[in-house]
Amino acid sequence: MKFDDVLNQIGGFGRFQKTLYIWICLPQILLAFHMLVSIFTSAVPPHLCLSTWPPEPGLGYNFSQQELACSPAGSDQARPSNGSSCPGGWEYSKETFHSTVVTEWDLVCENASLNNIGSSIYMFGLLVGAVLFGALADKYGRRSIILVGLALQAVFGVGAAFAPTFYIYVALRFVVGTTISAVIMNAFVLGTEWTGLKHRMLAGIITDYFFGFGYILLAGVAYLIRDWRHLQLAISAPGFLFVFYIWVLPKSARWLMANQKNEEALDLIRKAALVNGNPLTSDIKLEQEHNSGKPVVQRKHTIIDLFRTPKMRRQSLIVFYLWFVNVLVYYGLSLNISDFGINIYFTQFIFGLVEMPARTITLFTLNRSRRISQLAFLSVGGLACLLTIFIPDDLSIIRTALAMVGKFGITASLSIIYVYSAEVFPTVVRQTGIGMGSMCARAGGVIAPTIYLLKSLSQQAPMVVFGLCPLVGAALTLLLPETANKALPDTIEEVEGNIESEEKSEPLRNVDIIN
Repeated sequence: MKFDDVLNQIGGFGRFQKTLYIWICLPQILLAFHMLVSIFTSAVPPHLCLSTWPPEPGLGYNFSQQELACSPAGSDQARPSNGSSCPGGWEYSKETFHSTVVTEWDLVCENASLNNIGSSIYMFGLLVGAVLFGALADKYGRRSIILVGLALQAVFGVGAAFAPTFYIYVALRFVVGTTISAVIMNAFVLGTEWTGLKHRMLAGIITDYFFGFGYILLAGVAYLIRDWRHLQLAISAPGFLFVFYIWVLPKSARWLMANQKNEEALDLIRKAALVNGNPLTSDIKLEQEHNSGKPVVQRKHTIIDLFRTPKMRRQSLIVFYLWFVNVLVYYGLSLNISDFGINIYFTQFIFGLVEMPARTITLFTLNRSRRISQLAFLSVGGLACLLTIFIPDDLSIIRTALAMVGKFGITASLSIIYVYSAEVFPTVVRQTGIGMGSMCARAGGVIAPTIYLLKSLSQQAPMVVFGLCPLVGAALTLLLPETANKALPDTIEEVEGNIESEEKSEPLRNVDIIN
């Protein structure tokens, strides 16, 4: 009996799976905290370089008039010729923040690049984590890597709150970044592999909701805690509560089966069946996929297997590009439309709310077609970005509205790629494939801010890039197989064989979807 048949017998989304989703979703709130907290902890408040210390009385410093001033206030003299210090020290406005990483270590003016480098190193940590923990999860299992990731995240996150120097702080944040990838990828895959065909997409969509909730909640937490060390501690310490996951988080029976641990998989299946109220009345025999009546030879799989065969190679490259372009445009648009000139905490709150309808709409499209949904939302995102270049500067409200439509489309598309990837890659390399996709996504996140350097060539260049890249992705999506309401592939051989039959019936299925 194949594993999907087993799920149908014991319940594809019963009490066992619903409980599992609770354990999967709770960490997503903290993941959102760690991903977005730098908006507040690394913020650059208005500041002045003083000519003397203590400040001369009666100078009447006005931060609103001298924001980000690097020349000494109250003096006609320029900074020292070496440009390496401020003679009287820095004075920071405390109207919004009591302290940030920037104010503690004076990461302004000539040192401002260190703040940007720190952010890039954190994003690089996510990239490293995607590659490292993706491969380790396929070898040691999803549950083990989730537990390790949560433990490291709590320890190093709390450690960052007590970092004595900026460089130690950056190093600790780098490790936290690697754990983000470890938890978010494996929690998603664990849910996917335990869920039946009709409810499989919930593994991505529901967890996205909890990430969005963390997005919104962070605005309130940061508003109440204005000191960066206290804020870092507040978002990290709750991670220690997940120690009880050692006893409640199950392994993936599908992964156990794929790694020839059928007895352990059967024990888990019996437990799930009892919890779901569908106890097995007789023993079942788990079988691996067969080709031409012969069992598939089991062996260790590596990243090379993603590119070794033609159809697997084509699908992998397209999926990796979709990961890259989704995150590239997502972060690119977020940077472009974030300056509304209103309170930063309110802006954060609004950005979190915008994501909710984008996540919701995918619930009504994914069951119909993964491929058409991906194509449609990429097209919406890309076209909206391109349209902004035709809107005059004096119609800024319309430009902003179009940019928000673009972000809406890309956010929905980003939710879909999680589900689509898990269904395109077979079990033996699923986590490796998603890990590589996540690595490409992180590369897009690192590159996104640099796209705005193209403004030196043309003011419209960034939005042209953010418009054309998704449209290319939409076209490439047509070359992927439809996976809605289909069994998850377990082997590469199955992918190579099934895609051919799918392609023969493709025109008919496209007609059904359109109608």
